[in-house]
Amino acid sequence: MRMIFPGVRERRSIDRSLSTFFHTYAASRFHRAVAALSRFYHLRTPRVEWFEYLDWGKSGGRTFENGKIHLVHPENWKRGRKYNTERRWMQTVYHEMGHYVLWADAERKADLFAHGFVRGVSPGPTPSYRAARSSPEISRSRPRRRRPRSRSR
Repeated sequence: MRMIFPGVRERRSIDRSLSTFFHTYAASRFHRAVAALSRFYHLRTPRVEWFEYLDWGKSGGRTFENGKIHLVHPENWKRGRKYNTERRWMQTVYHEMGHYVLWADAERKADLFAHGFVRGVSPGPTPSYRAARSSPEISRSRPRRRRPRSRSR
């Protein structure tokens, strides 16, 4: 199945908004991110409800047939979880949005959506870093071993 995603610039904007919401709890940033995603797919913005925990702390979100999404609030996500990172929470949001956009129960499809959405979003190393790494002296941790010379008889 081939999925269509927004451009990298839009995905970075959405990613930044979710990251800001995770740290500041400014609801407008979350709504802006979800609205941008819904607008791209020509869908109504889903109704999101926040909870302290879902399924006795086993899951981070649920999507229902009527378009409602239940998510664990970042404030509660940081407490009492083994994997309480910002990236893991954002991956959960993308996963649930994958259920909403694809309208599928298949976990595999929602996971593919989440992974495809963040692919290429991170800016990666800067050009000056790449130029420095291309220099052979800097890129090797130790000098190359020379081939032994052949002996003459």
